Amino acid sequence: MHTHTPEAPWYTVEADDKRRARLNCIAHVVDSIDYSDMLPRPLKLGRRPHRVEYRRPPRGQNTVILTKH
Repeated sequence: MHTHTPEAPWYTVEADDKRRARLNCIAHVVDSIDYSDMLPRPLKLGRRPHRVEYRRPPRGQNTVILTKH
């Protein structure tokens, strides 16, 4: 009881199903946090200019990373 303060409350989770108890506990913690949607608005990009003069260089000039199987 000495560590149960308004700034850091303790909660007891009584349950017979550990998985459901954990999910309910996580939902309680998430619901107790004030948050707002921080997702930025989608960017509006212009059309890419068509570049006729571009040619991909030969593979020998690129650094190639081989994957291990």
